[in-house]
Amino acid sequence: MDTIVLGTVALDNVKTPCGMRRDLLGGSAVHFSMAARFFTRVSLVAIVGKDFPSRHINFLKKKGVNLDSLTMDPGETFRWEGSYEGDLNSALTLHTRLGVLSTFKPFVSETQRKIGNIFLANVDPDIQEELLCRMRKPRLVGLDSMNYWINSKPKSLVKLLKRVDIYVANDQEARVLSGENNLIKAAKSLYSLGAKMVLIKKGEHGVLFYGRGFIFSLPAYPVEKVVDPTGAGDTFAGGFMGYLSSSRRIDSAAIKKALAYGTVAASFNVEDFGVSRTSRLTRADLERRLAKFKRCFSF
Repeated sequence: MDTIVLGTVALDNVKTPCGMRRDLLGGSAVHFSMAARFFTRVSLVAIVGKDFPSRHINFLKKKGVNLDSLTMDPGETFRWEGSYEGDLNSALTLHTRLGVLSTFKPFVSETQRKIGNIFLANVDPDIQEELLCRMRKPRLVGLDSMNYWINSKPKSLVKLLKRVDIYVANDQEARVLSGENNLIKAAKSLYSLGAKMVLIKKGEHGVLFYGRGFIFSLPAYPVEKVVDPTGAGDTFAGGFMGYLSSSRRIDSAAIKKALAYGTVAASFNVEDFGVSRTSRLTRADLERRLAKFKRCFSF
């Protein structure tokens, strides 16, 4: 099964207690792809500017990511600068330059319009809907967003929720969109808006899943040294969506395994800056850590 992801490809400046890195390859679609590629062929839909280094293009191609629908326009690539302090659970955004992202109209090749597994990573919900409308036979549709879009375009986001199978949000985003402080109530509220599966990411405290007749909570994999959490949520989504895309049946057993793969993939992401750790990751590494994670529940 193939999967198509719409999102951002970015150049990031990141500061954490472990150091500072500039012009890192980042963006929601990139981090998603680094995990999803172990389960499914990934096609990426995004835009970059003329300043985007060719080495990053070559890197993504070598990792098996299809870039036929990556648009390259004059102007600057989307740039984000953030800083982490304390427990590293949230970033302080220091600077954002949208660049070519501000005029982005998603292009999808004719062949890729037939892909059934679709993930709408964090971008403007109107752009997400535009991409979804171009797809011919959606099989499984996942959606992510962020507080900026929840606050600025809530009607567009709620409208889109009625057309997706999976909604992914962190705990703060879930509370804002649902108006509920209790996360189980928040998940039920978001489910009632249309999404068939609701995933609430809780950072170092794991993930809460809610679907029809099925609720499940999974802790995070214990990581001793967190270097850079940027993209951990997108990496989680890539592992989760990637596994489900490859699964013939989407039942409670498949969902639990997908949640575990997403959790383990995210645990690798935080161990180094940008995609440095996930780019070196192998399927064998993923399986070994998954086995360790499973042993944590043996009693």
